[in-house]
Amino acid sequence: MNTVVGIDVSKGKSVVAAMRTFGEVALPPREFLHTNKGLSMLTESLRLIDGDTRVILEATGRYHEPVVMALQESGFFVSTVNPKLIKDFGNNSLRKVKTDKADAVKIARYGLEYWEEMREYTQTDTARQQLKLFSRQYNLHMKTVVSLQNNLISLLDSVFPGINELFKSPVREDGRQKWVDFVCTFYHRDCVSGVSAAAFSQRYYKWCKRKDYNFSTAKAAEIYTTSSEMVVTMPKNALIKTLITSAAGQLTAATATLATLKAEFIRLAATLPEYEVVRSMYGVGDVTGAQLMAEIGDVRRFQSRGALIAFAGVDPGVNESGKHSAQSVRTTKRGSPHLRKTLFQIISTHLKRSPLDEPVYQFLDRKRVEGKPYLVYMTAAANKFLRIYHAKVRDYLNTLESVDLNT
Repeated sequence: MNTVVGIDVSKGKSVVAAMRTFGEVALPPREFLHTNKGLSMLTESLRLIDGDTRVILEATGRYHEPVVMALQESGFFVSTVNPKLIKDFGNNSLRKVKTDKADAVKIARYGLEYWEEMREYTQTDTARQQLKLFSRQYNLHMKTVVSLQNNLISLLDSVFPGINELFKSPVREDGRQKWVDFVCTFYHRDCVSGVSAAAFSQRYYKWCKRKDYNFSTAKAAEIYTTSSEMVVTMPKNALIKTLITSAAGQLTAATATLATLKAEFIRLAATLPEYEVVRSMYGVGDVTGAQLMAEIGDVRRFQSRGALIAFAGVDPGVNESGKHSAQSVRTTKRGSPHLRKTLFQIISTHLKRSPLDEPVYQFLDRKRVEGKPYLVYMTAAANKFLRIYHAKVRDYLNTLESVDLNT
């Protein structure tokens, strides 16, 4: 007899219930802690259940991982499911009940209903797990850097407005930025315009030499002329110096951390076999390529390109009822928001550079010529890109696997 064990996972503990067909309760809802002892008790309790037993639980961030690992090591069939599917599964009741015990029973009922469709959970290899962690941390640190940068520019608007726009030097590999280093020393307009042009040029030359930046007489003259025309609302004093230098120091430290994280992120991505294939695709850079691989994982886990598109949430929705059939329906957006963000960056590169020989851009341009709105043709292009990604990367990995088997 088929038995499904539903597990409602939370931080540090899980509630477990087992159901058989026709609503028979094989194991009443019971709580188990996520400790060595608690997980051992869980596996021993499940071994006492007769019949063909499968375990199903929601994919809840990282909380479910120790449970899955313990059950798979004990030989159980374990399947994880998107929490959205459990939420939409029918309760068959007018009462609204939301408890861990009720959720565990609901998950078990879902498993019985979709017994044939349950897919066994496969552990992602360590490199891919680490890559996904790096991707999420990189995004978090990037948000911090943007926030600190906006804060520094906001402070400078009162004492040195627009100074950041005078420097076009790219961010260095160690995370340093010329304009940020500049305002650490010249924190106020009067630090520049308060002396003669020749005196500032000499100070700027010594500063460039000390900080290992290129010196240009024309740039020194431009900074001096522009600063002389600036209107400031805050005076030059020790308090302003403290505010500016501390904000600049925080930004420098954050960008240095981000640069270190970025280097390790790319290095780890390069160890995966499909890296060069992904990197060769138009619009994919070092970071976006690593992010694609981190969020998608092993592309062979998606049985079809449609499954990958649905995972990204860029598949078009359907709205039909009776004689009504909507011609324009929003995308589902039920997949990974991190993957959608990366796809948008890649498609934006296609849009800016307009590579006429690239199929993704050709498809995007065709939709644009047809008069489709911006978000429609951008989403359609992302859909097209994922189809190409799925075919190229899957075929490459399958070829590598067949070569390894033959040798």
